[in-house]
Amino acid sequence: MKRRNFIYLSGVGAGAMMLPDLSAMGRPIDQERALEAIDVKVKKELADTALNVAKSKGASYADIRIGRYLTQAVITRETRVLNVANAESFGVGIRVLANGCWGFAAGNVVTKDGVAKIAERAVAVAKANAAAKIGGEPVQLAPQKGYGEVSWKTPIQRNAFEVPIKEKVDLLLTCNGEAMKGGANFVNSTIFAINEQKYFASTDGSYVDQDIHRLYPNFQVTKIDAMAGAFETRAALSSPVGMGYEYLTPSESEKVQGVVTRYKNRYDMLEDIRNATKNAAEKVASKSVDPGKYDLVLDPSHLWLTIHESVAHPTELDRVLGYEANYAGTSFLTLDKLKSGNFKFGSKHMNIVADRQQPGSLGAIGYDDEGVKPSQFDIVKDGILTNFQAIRDQAHMLGLKQSQGCCYAQSWQDVQFQRMPNVSLSPGKERLSVDDMIKGVEKGIYIVGNGSFSIDQQRYNFQFGGQLFYEIKNGKIVGMLNDVAYQATNQEFWNSLAAVCDERDYRLGGAFNDGKGQPSQSNAVSHGSSTALFKGVNVINTKRKIG
Repeated sequence: MKRRNFIYLSGVGAGAMMLPDLSAMGRPIDQERALEAIDVKVKKELADTALNVAKSKGASYADIRIGRYLTQAVITRETRVLNVANAESFGVGIRVLANGCWGFAAGNVVTKDGVAKIAERAVAVAKANAAAKIGGEPVQLAPQKGYGEVSWKTPIQRNAFEVPIKEKVDLLLTCNGEAMKGGANFVNSTIFAINEQKYFASTDGSYVDQDIHRLYPNFQVTKIDAMAGAFETRAALSSPVGMGYEYLTPSESEKVQGVVTRYKNRYDMLEDIRNATKNAAEKVASKSVDPGKYDLVLDPSHLWLTIHESVAHPTELDRVLGYEANYAGTSFLTLDKLKSGNFKFGSKHMNIVADRQQPGSLGAIGYDDEGVKPSQFDIVKDGILTNFQAIRDQAHMLGLKQSQGCCYAQSWQDVQFQRMPNVSLSPGKERLSVDDMIKGVEKGIYIVGNGSFSIDQQRYNFQFGGQLFYEIKNGKIVGMLNDVAYQATNQEFWNSLAAVCDERDYRLGGAFNDGKGQPSQSNAVSHGSSTALFKGVNVINTKRKIG
């Protein structure tokens, strides 16, 4: 029944397919059973039982999350199906506040007696923490009105769990066949789906039923040049999304033209794998980059990861305060930088917005795991730092009157804590296409797709690679480059932001497996942007020299 955080399924560099440890996602379940629903009335009765017990045992506040998590993975390689797995994890997590301290307990006996015992255990944990003075100052919980009985569902057109396995296998093997026909030496592909059925109730008076869907199609193509003793890979330019299976049904009107054809809200897997096969062959034959200063034109399929690591993580309040340090470090940002009101994070073109209601995004929800309805808020405005991400017991630290709705737990058995919402770079206000942007670049590199990255323990110094690199000379793309990575400090990089394309080019990228915390939890989050121009960035050559 244990649901662990996501890991790499295969380890072929940064292009590896990121999927969960399927053996640990929960008990196996057939596809028909996955479509069965749990009566919301039953969940409310269980919730009321737990909340009443918690209050009777001395809790000043209590919430319960009844979670049913469904996962499905269809994994192929060349002409073979490697695995088809359906799994279910079902249980209850209860959090309480007693004597000024938090207590949490979870279990998978989802009966009235079962949840009553879990609630008792959670209160006992809170009182033990209070007696041991664990946590320092008493918890200050931001006020939150109860919403009564409400519900929210990802607005899908086609439930991925209702799509026959054969249809998915046929698509993946057809894609693999196209790659092999195009000259690929190896190819693997997958479709991964998640359905979170989450019920939240609290002593504030909220009873929230949510049905959340996410989908991630992916592949990796490898091309070998035996004569040169070299190989190159290209992974899918798909984005994991908060959508149903309709994501895999593109239309011509969705196309975004550029060096690589993409779609704003849909994904053509066949077209992408054909292009990927050609790209992998081109990469093998491409020239190695000359190190130096370049203007960088960064596609949204690449820029999302830079936003994620250099902006979204550093503005998590627990990192700022040093509470989150063991996993991927703290933050170069501090409370005094925010309170000054004039900390110049980036140029005037840098406008960063947090939004957990963004349609199609991985982080899209109706309510967070504290029963808070999220709102859109600015993190950076015209280059100036304006806010951090916070939840109910952190809001007072920023002088906020309420939570920003940034609370999440990866499963019923994990305690909820602060996780990033969708954090995105706003598109430019002036009409500007990718072609127009490239025309203005004399010496530059156009980077598509995310690759390897490295960032220090304060999220300040970093290095990013990519998947496809195109050399720009005198306003024109003249060919493909290889072995490219760029290095910068955080402020240096974002202050070099010179232009952002308009909303016509705006697209989402994202991470299905954003890790944080000890013990680690996984979060799914999107980051949107239009193509952006950064001036005079240091580029290095990553090719290893032997001898």
